Amino acid sequence: MAQVKNKQVILKDYVTGFPKESDMNIVDSTITLKIPEGSNDLVLVKNLYLSCDPYMRGLMNKPQGTASPLAYSPQSAIAGCGVLKVLESGHKGYKEGDLVWGFTKWEEYSLIPAAQILFKIEHTDVPLSYYTGILGMPGMTAYAGFFEVGSPKKGENVFVSAASGAVGQLVGQFAKLHGCYVVGSAGTKEKVDLLKNKFGYDEAFNYKEEPDLNAALKRYFPEGIDIYYENVGGKTLDAVLLNMKLNGRIPVCGMISQYNLTQHEGVTNLAHLVYKRIRMQGFVVGDFYHLYAKFLEYVLPYIREGKVVYVEDIAEGLEKGPAALVGLFSGQNVGKQVLVVARE
Repeated sequence: MAQVKNKQVILKDYVTGFPKESDMNIVDSTITLKIPEGSNDLVLVKNLYLSCDPYMRGLMNKPQGTASPLAYSPQSAIAGCGVLKVLESGHKGYKEGDLVWGFTKWEEYSLIPAAQILFKIEHTDVPLSYYTGILGMPGMTAYAGFFEVGSPKKGENVFVSAASGAVGQLVGQFAKLHGCYVVGSAGTKEKVDLLKNKFGYDEAFNYKEEPDLNAALKRYFPEGIDIYYENVGGKTLDAVLLNMKLNGRIPVCGMISQYNLTQHEGVTNLAHLVYKRIRMQGFVVGDFYHLYAKFLEYVLPYIREGKVVYVEDIAEGLEKGPAALVGLFSGQNVGKQVLVVARE
């Protein structure tokens, strides 16, 4: 069986501080487009759309103690969620031509364990790239974090940080559909306009233009915040704690402001968790994938009716991968950052 070229995005070495494009290399390797004899749990896939996500930054760190099973190794291809087309399968659950989404390497073709495939793609009347975002891991994150962890009630006040990102843009829309008052923060005028004019947020503000976040939150939430969907951490979390209502909830999805710091910022207002009986709960989306069918039942009709919209920032070609991934940490992307490897 002939070998074919297989372009890859390689991590050169473990990363400290802010990641740079130069921390990664584009290399040409080769792969045999055939499953090894007797492999009944391997699937050969062509990678179509790859998801750029903030959690990938943590996988670039030198492991301290027990490493994540997903952690990257120097001189190896980085990996993440993607939309894949099955070329050959040793596993009886998949066949040639199936479209799936799951965990794969950043390369043109991958030979992966079937366990890394999360779900088959059954609905193709929506863009396939949506399975890196609204119909994939970020969509499930927004849904589970808001509904399962946040336990929202109609009429409650909701604040979302990093609100125009892959997850935040959906949390705001789900909250509005649920009958909540929703405010979001983002880092540019363009993103603030998107929040108000496209995603239906009641209000939005540019956190970089607010010298006093506590005062800004008091302005938008004079009665306080019931649910804070946490994507940022640091100073934002500190200011939010001062403005939470009694029995408020804080689903902790991420803390992107802290990922690249060698010394994390302290949070000084944690005593408000006690005073206000606030429930602050971290969560990992993998704990909620059993709800995926229920999630699709909820979100697909809204997408088809245009009641939920989704903005993608598309980068074409694996060679654009390092810039697309690094750009997440300076807010260069507008909406969900997607890397297109191939469209078929």
